[in-house]
Amino acid sequence: MKLYRYINSPVGLLEMGITSGHLFQLHFADSKRYEESADPLFDETEKQLNAYFAGTLQQFDLPMEQEGTDFQQKVWKELLEIPFGKTVSYLELSKRIGDVKAIRAVGTTNGKNNIAIIYPCHRVIGSDGSLTGYAGGLHRKQWLLKHERELIFGKQEELF
Repeated sequence: MKLYRYINSPVGLLEMGITSGHLFQLHFADSKRYEESADPLFDETEKQLNAYFAGTLQQFDLPMEQEGTDFQQKVWKELLEIPFGKTVSYLELSKRIGDVKAIRAVGTTNGKNNIAIIYPCHRVIGSDGSLTGYAGGLHRKQWLLKHERELIFGKQEELF
């Protein structure tokens, strides 16, 4: 059974989904599509997200699982290795999974990430340092990167 709950955040409405004791979804939402449910995992996810947005949490500790191919799982796992406040290019991410020729597949897989923010696909940028596609919109990607960098380095001039 899939359960859903919504949370308001600095980057808009977030739709959380859980099933079988794990988070399977964290999407940006325009509106509430599902009836909201109660579950302790929602409470913990919301607590950790609020701490992230408040700047007191840099790494999430939640049971999570996304459906995907072995290749997709490998890419998503590697996203979790990108340090808070840092970025890597799609090329670098493809090198990290051991296949430099898979750069397009890495980009496609990054776009299919169902657990935004927590699996930090926003930390993947173009080789030239530019912001590239983001399922939640480039304005959200920019906000998330700025938020993390300011927590580490203090207030900076606009980078993007």
